[in-house]
Amino acid sequence: MTLADRLSRSACQGMLAVGVFLPVMELPVMGLPVMDLPAMKLPVTVAQSVEVEPSEEVDPSESEVEPIEEAEPLEQENLPEAGEPEAAAEDDADDEKEAISDEQATPDRADDAYFQLLIEADRLHQQGRRAEAEHLYRKAKGSFTGVAFENRPEPIVDPALLPPAGQVYWREANAGQEAGLLTRMLVPLELLVQEYPEFIPGTVRYAELLIEQERTQEALAVLERAVTLYPDQAELVRARVDALAVQNQWLDASIAARQFALFHPDHPAADEFLVLAEEHQRTFRSRLRSRLTGNAITNLFTGAISFALTGGLFGPISAIDTAVLLLRGEEQVGESVARSAQRQLELVDDPEVVAYVNQIGQQLAEVTGRNEFEYEFFVVRDPGLNAFALPGGKIFINAGAIVQTNSEAELAGLIAHEIAHSALSHGFQLVTSSNVTASVFLPVPYAGGLATDLTVLGYSRDMERQADAFGTRLLAASGYAADGLYNLMLTLEEQNQGRRGLAWLSTHPDTRERIRNIETLIEENGYNRYTYEGVERHWQIRERVNQILAAEAADSEQKE
Repeated sequence: MTLADRLSRSACQGMLAVGVFLPVMELPVMGLPVMDLPAMKLPVTVAQSVEVEPSEEVDPSESEVEPIEEAEPLEQENLPEAGEPEAAAEDDADDEKEAISDEQATPDRADDAYFQLLIEADRLHQQGRRAEAEHLYRKAKGSFTGVAFENRPEPIVDPALLPPAGQVYWREANAGQEAGLLTRMLVPLELLVQEYPEFIPGTVRYAELLIEQERTQEALAVLERAVTLYPDQAELVRARVDALAVQNQWLDASIAARQFALFHPDHPAADEFLVLAEEHQRTFRSRLRSRLTGNAITNLFTGAISFALTGGLFGPISAIDTAVLLLRGEEQVGESVARSAQRQLELVDDPEVVAYVNQIGQQLAEVTGRNEFEYEFFVVRDPGLNAFALPGGKIFINAGAIVQTNSEAELAGLIAHEIAHSALSHGFQLVTSSNVTASVFLPVPYAGGLATDLTVLGYSRDMERQADAFGTRLLAASGYAADGLYNLMLTLEEQNQGRRGLAWLSTHPDTRERIRNIETLIEENGYNRYTYEGVERHWQIRERVNQILAAEAADSEQKE
């Protein structure tokens, strides 16, 4: 069955109207419910996950994890050794004779042949034989299905390119401005924005006029819709940043400006937006500092701010404690909460597993553009597929996320999504909202299997889309297959077909929409899907993690 068939089938059966990974504090991971996920069916070339049967015969001394070198190696039948050029050459010659089509040559992702092709392609890629590797990646993956790309008009900045009706609206608005008649300006501009949202100058002019009339909230709503449609239009983003500043939302203005610079590092205005971000950040801290008393500053050093995972990641925070916390900045906030999380959560300390996740994370973090963060990556000893990000680049990945992903690129997709939330300041932005101690924190049972109930910090739909987009860009820029996050979505979709989403995640974009959005992003930007997947290495680490979880289960059974 091709990917097109599978997407079509899942669309008919219905999907979860949520995001993908559950979070904890930044804890929305991407949003799909992950409780009770079925075990993945591994290809026959890999040893199945270790299952622990409750038995009196379990000896704790026998449950220790063996090093990877002693684990059963992957079966490699039907795959030429990386050092056998003759076999590789024969395969290449045969491959060149075949006409590869999605229907005839592309194996289904559940087939052993799919993973065998990826393993051999990875070997060629690591040998520097990139063209041969790409040929096999293409043979395994085929082309995108091209399903339901968004039909969105191209942005227009020249009034002469507007349809006749749009030009009439624009002329009438200009005439009203010359005559000094407010209504004659507002009415045609409102119609212009409604009927031709692709005309960027019309939206900007309309928003400016609303602000002049002290209708800034309406202006922000207009600009939010426009930026959602055309996030790469600097003029729109600049107008939104200015409107936020008018509302004294200095931190939001700073974050919006920085996000544009991060998403568009090569844009001529990128440096200008970074300057704006710093200016508004300084204003935010200055205004906040002026409201604090000497006693409040003292409280910072005497431990007045309480961080606790039980009942809330921040615990009970008074208004003044919150102010002090925000004054410290997102790096310090993340550092403080991460230290608390390390005390509360049971972490994996296996050097090989920790090094594997850290290597992936640091490789992705290098291209975020947020070099002021000290990125840290932690593996939580929990079998659920979950992850969460704290402000300042502190990322927590469940061991189950390693076990339930098919390749290093898929795991990197999950990590990239969480890094994106942190780099784009989503968690810090939510923490600073006025309802930080109320409706932002929703007490729900944590689906990952932890004994403690954790609070969930709910990301908006736009934040999830941004994290998907920025995370995919990080994948492509880091040398991983750009569809790592896309394939992870497909994996989660398959595992969760027929399941109903949790109500508190119903505001997140559904999985089908996110798959389409990522597919469009990859196609429009020319990101490379046909490069390193990291299947073989990931399976080895995955078996290592399975052994760790199995050993823990055996110890728990023995204690009982």
